[in-house]
Amino acid sequence: MPQTARKRRPEARPDEILDAALAVFGEQGFAQARVEDIAKRAGLSKGAVYLYFPSKDAMLNALVEQSAGKLARAAEQLVAIGAPGDPETALRSLIRMLLTAMSDPDISAAPRLVLTEAGRSPEIAAHYRSQVLDIARRAMGRLLEAGVASGHFRPVDRDALMRVMGGPCIAHMVLTTIFDLPPKDITDPAEMADALCDLILFGLVPREEAA
Repeated sequence: MPQTARKRRPEARPDEILDAALAVFGEQGFAQARVEDIAKRAGLSKGAVYLYFPSKDAMLNALVEQSAGKLARAAEQLVAIGAPGDPETALRSLIRMLLTAMSDPDISAAPRLVLTEAGRSPEIAAHYRSQVLDIARRAMGRLLEAGVASGHFRPVDRDALMRVMGGPCIAHMVLTTIFDLPPKDITDPAEMADALCDLILFGLVPREEAA
């Protein structure tokens, strides 16, 4: 082992292991990935990896908390700050933040892995729900309540709103990163977010331009 590896601070090792795990999961697939390969990529022994993470599932859960979980908490904070004063701007900012983040392969990697593994592992699905989906659902509820209270939005079902807002972000991620179908005309994530917000707020029915 290189001398520099032996001098690494112990507190840095979990992040190094997760970086290695993400790389190995991406190259080999979650099911085929071995802890030995992750340890080798991280420059550690297999036993050292198990000191921090007891299983591959634990590594994936930690990756979710680092990426999608962090994003969900940021979304909740954005809504808490912005929705009471201007819910429509908060909605637009929220979609822009989500779509821009999910366009980043480093952020979307863990959610993509969860999509493939959640059906196999109820534990992975439950962890993603608690760390990401439940937080997002709570944020959607607060955004909707603020919009209805101020007269900007009409009362709708919160879970329907969550699907309408979250669906395009997931679809954009899947189409772009998995199926290699990037948008033909709107290539900037922020511009795509604005286009999606217009569809969410106004649908497809023509509307009169403001006088």
